[in-house]
Amino acid sequence: MMNYLVRWDPYREMMNLRNAFDRYFDPSQSSGEAGWQPMTWNLALDVAETDDEYRVSASLPGIDPDDLEITYDSNVLTIKGEMREDQEVKEERYHMRERRYGSFSRSISLPTSVKADKIKADYSKGVLTLHLPKSEEARPKRIKVQSGEPKKMIEGKVASVSKN
Repeated sequence: MMNYLVRWDPYREMMNLRNAFDRYFDPSQSSGEAGWQPMTWNLALDVAETDDEYRVSASLPGIDPDDLEITYDSNVLTIKGEMREDQEVKEERYHMRERRYGSFSRSISLPTSVKADKIKADYSKGVLTLHLPKSEEARPKRIKVQSGEPKKMIEGKVASVSKN
């Protein structure tokens, strides 16, 4: 048996209760979700760090990259967008509807500054990947340790070799 961790959303719980009442009093009614107003949902992110950059990845299958707005200001990265609902077929009754629709926004603070003019965004196979190169002062610096003692040289003399 698998256990799942689900973020509690009081709005979703309230809508589930309302849908249960609607189905009780009118069973012919669809799940009711088709008439919902678009809701805001959180975007799950992966953030990785190397010596040279931060890499932020987000799974956004089916979204048009033109519907994304990505901003960086004062060490805060913000990703906003909207997943549009398919409106093609109206006469269907859904038995299950779990795909998310609506707007989303996510902001994260980065621990160090980045080169804002060098940020790159790639979108491939439903995954948005942002590369945020660290500024020079934020990169780790290697410091060479020198001892205070002068370098010692070993001198040797070659003994003369005599032929017998």
